[in-house]
Amino acid sequence: MSIHPTAIISPDARLAPDVTVEAYSIIGPGVVIGAGTFVGHHVVIEGRTTIGENNRIFSFASIGLPPQDITYADQETSVAIGNNNIIREYVTIHRGTVNGHGVTRICDGVFLMAYSHVAHDCRVGNGALLANGATLGGHVEVGAFAVIGGIVAVHQFVRIGEYSCIGGFSAVRMDIAPYMLAAGAEGVKLYGPNLIGLRRRGFSVEAIQAIKKFYKIFFRAGLTHNEAILRVREEIEPLPEVERLIEFVAAGSRRGLTR
Repeated sequence: MSIHPTAIISPDARLAPDVTVEAYSIIGPGVVIGAGTFVGHHVVIEGRTTIGENNRIFSFASIGLPPQDITYADQETSVAIGNNNIIREYVTIHRGTVNGHGVTRICDGVFLMAYSHVAHDCRVGNGALLANGATLGGHVEVGAFAVIGGIVAVHQFVRIGEYSCIGGFSAVRMDIAPYMLAAGAEGVKLYGPNLIGLRRRGFSVEAIQAIKKFYKIFFRAGLTHNEAILRVREEIEPLPEVERLIEFVAAGSRRGLTR
């Protein structure tokens, strides 16, 4: 273990033997940090925060502090961070609330760029990326490998579907379906499937064509919700990607669905 002499580590924190903690960082009681994780200088980690293996946490990040929720009354809530994540400078990740899931969760392989914010009770899926200054309100769900551009603000309780991409400087008020491309400073709109992202992630030509057909039927044909799902089932092969889209739009939403 490599701990700088100016770092303050609570005796009630549990760090794996090969964790690195650089100068002036503070790690509070109850924190658990797994093998191979690097904690840069001036990092603060507090509360019931569990961090997995091989994470890289850079200068001035703040993890596990109380949520910015006026109803929070110092309850025992937590942050759970998986493995192989990159958390850059000035990132903030707040613990959950008892009115939410009780935990804010970062899965595996997530890249949180500088100044991004993950509020209470959010869940950020495997491989997701938040660019500089991206902000998630409370209770936001971000699907696997979604990309959220710089200076994007996501409203509380919004769902961001997997493999979607949101352009920079956008305001996201409603859910974004999986595999879609969205942007808009005064409220996002869909601009079709995230074709470049899907190709980069190795989606088959067949799957991409099916996603394109779903977009045209569900979002562009002027049908009601139920009519669109019925036509999708009639006209598109039931590939896993199509079934996932149907599941997402049929699940219901607290915020509505971006069209």
